[in-house]
Amino acid sequence: MLDLWYHLRLEPDSPGVLQMTDESTRRDFLQAGVAAGVALGLGEELLGSQKDDGAGLPTRPLGKTGERVSILCLGGWHIGQAGKDDGEPVAIKLMHQAIDKGMTFFDNAWDYHDGYSEELMGDAIKDRRDKVFLMTKNCERDYKGSIANLNDSLKRMKTDHIDLWQFHEINYDNDPAWVFEKGGLKAALEAQKAGKVRYIGFTGHKDPRIHLNMLGQPYKWATAQMPINICDYFFRSFQRTVIPECLKRGVGVIGMKSLGGSPDGKNGAIPTTGMATAAECIRYSLSQPVSSQVVGIRLQRDLDQALKVGRGFRPAGKDELLALRKQVEQHAGDGRHELFKSTQHFDGPHHRLQHGFTVEEAE
Repeated sequence: MLDLWYHLRLEPDSPGVLQMTDESTRRDFLQAGVAAGVALGLGEELLGSQKDDGAGLPTRPLGKTGERVSILCLGGWHIGQAGKDDGEPVAIKLMHQAIDKGMTFFDNAWDYHDGYSEELMGDAIKDRRDKVFLMTKNCERDYKGSIANLNDSLKRMKTDHIDLWQFHEINYDNDPAWVFEKGGLKAALEAQKAGKVRYIGFTGHKDPRIHLNMLGQPYKWATAQMPINICDYFFRSFQRTVIPECLKRGVGVIGMKSLGGSPDGKNGAIPTTGMATAAECIRYSLSQPVSSQVVGIRLQRDLDQALKVGRGFRPAGKDELLALRKQVEQHAGDGRHELFKSTQHFDGPHHRLQHGFTVEEAE
């Protein structure tokens, strides 16, 4: 079902196959094959553990936390934009519909729309907090700033605890070290001990190397959030490098950017190119070994579309996955549809300033 072998098939005597004469090279190759096989098995195990009671969306395990979450997660940035564009009652109605139909995993971040997304979501869930697995993100790296972020988020979302608190936009090579050296993780662990945070993870959309660096730090993360879409398979691929490492470590994978860009069609969103429909994009992402895939909900159409794909979902088979990849392969390898990996245009202003850039310099 899963294609996690990264084209490591050996076909003896066929053209182009590397002839390995060095014993260490042979050993390394065999170890890589074993690792890929382990990842394949773990991925199939995750997808096989999906449960569906028929009442809403299926659920999957969130890493080794013992929690189960809906396979689709409502994105906080987009729902905040919905509130701005169409009014708070419309956005709140969308969130209530999502909960009622089984999309009970909610995403947010301290900096989304300067805190408005958290405030809006807080108003939506204040009378149904127990029905939502609530995730938001810490935008600071230091101790004092992290505590301030958490207190702001708790107040805005009218809750006494965050189910999953993730370090946001680990996009720069020095971010992993900063989280430890500046005291951010210390703040998170204290908050966890105090019952204000249940699980701790991290996010990022820039480079698989940075995710692997974060996974290699001296802490066992509960989750890692990353871009998972059809084009990602061919360009700086998280699904081919980071997911296997997460599976091996028992880290829950949360996918995002299934459309490859903003759903309004700007910045190279895959559906606007005609290479794949939005439904195909979401289906592809959900067929990877992710615990949940964040989807942007700005309109009723977005919610209905996501629910249609997710309700009664069954992962795509290998032939379907190969066909979907073939649809995008010609134009996916140069990253034109995943500019969040190669430019700063998708980096939040807070994080640009955090690293000494002005917003104008990054545009």
